[in-house]
Amino acid sequence: MSRIGKKPVVLPKGVTLTVGADNVITVKGPKGELKQAIDRDITVEVKGEEVIFTRPTDQIRHRALHGLYRSLVNNLVKGVTDGFKKELELVGVGFKAANQGNILDLSLGYSHNIIFEVPSELKVATATEKGKNPMITLEGTDKQLLGQVAAKLRSLRKPEPYKGKGVKYSDEILRRKAGKAAGK
Repeated sequence: MSRIGKKPVVLPKGVTLTVGADNVITVKGPKGELKQAIDRDITVEVKGEEVIFTRPTDQIRHRALHGLYRSLVNNLVKGVTDGFKKELELVGVGFKAANQGNILDLSLGYSHNIIFEVPSELKVATATEKGKNPMITLEGTDKQLLGQVAAKLRSLRKPEPYKGKGVKYSDEILRRKAGKAAGK
């Protein structure tokens, strides 16, 4: 059995999980409501404060889906209780970030500024302190959407390996390369 799949998802106080028609799971909590469609082969049981996932057979497909859906539902529960947060750092001379509501205005060394609209489900904040790199903070309940938007922002100018210039995650460690050796 899947080690992840057989672990039950524990529901904290104030969180309700319902399995609706067509195997759609709805999780409601203090930070909002999230939904996730589950494959029809995987059965979901709510026993008190725990959610248990079972699979019908040991086929490769069923084994893969067993752990996947348990992880997805666990992320929904974490999202509606605590929420998720990602921080991006802009490394480079003249790189700037400003926001008005959910519209980001990024200056990343191109000939023009990049205007990026963040989905309304996420909160965005920018911070620029003297002597530090500009930071972009994304917060939300949906882990998948948060990761997708953060990856899209990072792809606007990926960090390069020589000086490390670009948009990087705040906890990301870059592999640096040595520059070309000096002449004679």
